[in-house]
Amino acid sequence: MKNIFGNSLTMTIFGESHGPAVGCVLDGLTPGIAVDEEEIRKALERRRPDPKLDTARVEPDHFEILSGVFAGNTTGTPLTIVIRNEDARSRDYVYGPARPSHADYTGFLKYHGYEDYRGGGHFSGRVTAAVAAAGGILLPALRALGITVGTHIKECGTVTDRAFRGPEDVELLLERHFPVLSPEAGQKMEEEIRNAKAAGDSIGGITETAVFGLPGGLGEPFFDSVEGLLSHAAFSLGGVKGVSFGEGFGFSALRGSEANDALRLMDGKVITKTNRNGGINGGITNGMPVLMNCAVKPTPSIATAQETVDFVRMEETETSVQGRHDPAIVRRICPVLSGMTALVIADLLIMRYGEDVLAKGIRA
Repeated sequence: MKNIFGNSLTMTIFGESHGPAVGCVLDGLTPGIAVDEEEIRKALERRRPDPKLDTARVEPDHFEILSGVFAGNTTGTPLTIVIRNEDARSRDYVYGPARPSHADYTGFLKYHGYEDYRGGGHFSGRVTAAVAAAGGILLPALRALGITVGTHIKECGTVTDRAFRGPEDVELLLERHFPVLSPEAGQKMEEEIRNAKAAGDSIGGITETAVFGLPGGLGEPFFDSVEGLLSHAAFSLGGVKGVSFGEGFGFSALRGSEANDALRLMDGKVITKTNRNGGINGGITNGMPVLMNCAVKPTPSIATAQETVDFVRMEETETSVQGRHDPAIVRRICPVLSGMTALVIADLLIMRYGEDVLAKGIRA
C-alpha cells in the first residue's frame, strides 16, 4: 500500500477509522520551524463536524507529537503526529454488503478480506484528520514566508460563493466556521445541506483553493508539474472526483483571444492582466495566485435504500447505510485540501531553494 507522498518533503499517513488512532509522519522537514500546538488545534477544529449540520461522530481530536519537535521547534528529523480515536461505534458496520460508491468491495479485492472494514478502515475520511494536523505546522511556516493558502466552498447545490480577491480572503476564512467568503452564500449552502440530510440523502460541491505569494519558477516538468503534484495530492482524498486549475473546463467554451492571460509590468515585475491559467504555465508557477478547483462528490453513506451485492455470500441485496455520517463533506474537506496544498508547496520550495528554506526564507 502506498501511503507516502512527496519528494524532498514526504508525508506518510497511517491508521484506520475505528482503530486506536490515525496520524502522519513528516520527513525531510526544515529544522527550526516554530511549532505552535494551538495552530494544530485550530486546523483540527476547522475540520471537526458540527453536530447540527454534519455527522454525530464528534471526535475530540486529542493529538500528540511523538517526535521531530524539541523546545517548540522542528528538529529536522521525522515529525510524528498521533490523533486518538475516541468516539468510534463499530457495531454499526457489517462485513459483506458493499456500500455503493464506497471502497468496501475494491478493498476486499485488494486485501482479500484482511482489511479493517469498520467505518471504511484506512479508506475513511477520518484518516484526513492527520492531514489537517500537518497543515497546522506547514501553513504557518508558509505564512512566515509571505505565502498564504486557503480553501472555500465555491459551489454547493445551486448556491455559488464569490471568488477569491486577494490574500486578505485567506485570513477571512480562518475566522469562518463555515468556509465561504460570502456569509449570505454560506447560509443558503447550509440550507441545501440540511435539506439533503432531512431527505436521508447527501449533496456534493466544488471547492476553490488559492495560493498567494508564490514565487515564479516552481515546478518540475513534465511529471512533477505543479498541476500534476497538486492533482495527485487532491485525488488522494476519496471524496475528490475532479480537479481543474484557473478557468479549467471553462476553457472549452473560449477562444484563444479570450483564454490567454496578457502580460504586463507592474513595479518592475512581470504579471498577467488576468489569471485564467491559475498561476501556472508549462507546469511552472508564474508568480500569480495559484487557483485550484476540486469537485467533491456527495457523501456515499446515505439512509436511502440502495441496490448492492453481499460479496461474501455473492447475493444481490439492498442496503441503507447505518451509523453516523455527513450529509456533505465539502465543508470538512476544505482544511484538508489546504493542508495537502501546503505540503506540495513546501516540497516544491525545498526542492528549488534547499531544505532550510522554510526557516531561513527564500534566497535567490
